Amino acid sequence: MTCAAKTDGRCTQTPQAFVWSGKPLGQARSAPASFYTSQEVFQAEVNQIHLKHWIFIGRTDQVAEPNSYLAVDTVGGPVLLTRDQNGELHAFANYCRHRGAQLVEGCGRRQRLVCPYHAWGFGLDGRLLRAPGMEDVPGFDLDKESLIPIRMAEWAGNVFVNYDDSAPDLMTHLGGFPALFASHKVEDMRWVFGVEIPAACNWKMLLENAMETYHTGIVHARTVGAQTSMTFDGEENWAAIQVQSTMTTAVLDKSAPAPFPQIASLDEQARKGTYFTLLHPTTQFVFAQDCMWWLAVRPVAPDRSVLSVGGCFPKDYVALPNFQELAQPYFTRWESVAKEDVGILERQQKGVSSVLFKPGLLSSRDDVVHTMGEWIRQRIGTAIYNDPF
Repeated sequence: MTCAAKTDGRCTQTPQAFVWSGKPLGQARSAPASFYTSQEVFQAEVNQIHLKHWIFIGRTDQVAEPNSYLAVDTVGGPVLLTRDQNGELHAFANYCRHRGAQLVEGCGRRQRLVCPYHAWGFGLDGRLLRAPGMEDVPGFDLDKESLIPIRMAEWAGNVFVNYDDSAPDLMTHLGGFPALFASHKVEDMRWVFGVEIPAACNWKMLLENAMETYHTGIVHARTVGAQTSMTFDGEENWAAIQVQSTMTTAVLDKSAPAPFPQIASLDEQARKGTYFTLLHPTTQFVFAQDCMWWLAVRPVAPDRSVLSVGGCFPKDYVALPNFQELAQPYFTRWESVAKEDVGILERQQKGVSSVLFKPGLLSSRDDVVHTMGEWIRQRIGTAIYNDPF
């Protein structure tokens, strides 16, 4: 995609009915069973994709105060996002430098992080401050036993980590992605909601499902209902569709006015509907007219994943005295619809596990599903996976 930008940096690109790539429609099929069930394919994805690309782990405002922390599990192991006493943000491997015990879980504020195993204590800047019982160890040096840092970068308050120091920087990875959503002013939003949902399905199924509206009138018949969407001609590392609706899609009740007004800064295209995006490899950001939420997927095994759902609102909305009451319909929608998706995808996982499974023909509304599959297949290598779609 070439983003024709105005002087304010906003993207003026408009969506199309669908943007197809790869095999022609009518010949393209869904991926073979091995794409979702093979341990060999899964391990190749871990090595060639997940450990080489940027992984979204949360928002800077989740660790807004000095000496605050957030523990997050990733495919590369437990991660610790901290803000030290001087207000500087850090990302570390979340384990003690003694014998590897995980330091903390959840989130909170502490002056130091104390290992629950042998009480080694670390500052929020990663420095080892005390190591009881190590006084008689020759050559032991506190300064050499700091927490292991992880490469970290931020865009508009969204924090990412990368286990590959040679990978392109985050903004290069994002390309024109930020410009398309600039008018939402995500940097001024605040995190207000989070839930993690175990899913007995392959990680790719969760993201494929998130990028098509073909299923919504069936799976979500009693919640969001049928939707139609347009596709943006994305770039190498991202894709986007827009569900066409002048009302927010972030609440279920369409019979009453939305609890919050549209964001005042939205450009003309943003006012036409909700953007559902795929930021390769594992994150969907959703930009509605009044909020933003995300689906972040953590691969666990070929048939197991964890779906993290989080939500943000403009800080002015969050400051309202009755914000929690007004926001409750959004929280309900985000969790209930995610659980409906997980339910059908667990059934899909069982289906593709059949020894008789044969890939089916794709529809025009599966265009991003097809593009996503090609993106992954190209990166794990034909030596591991070369079945045609």
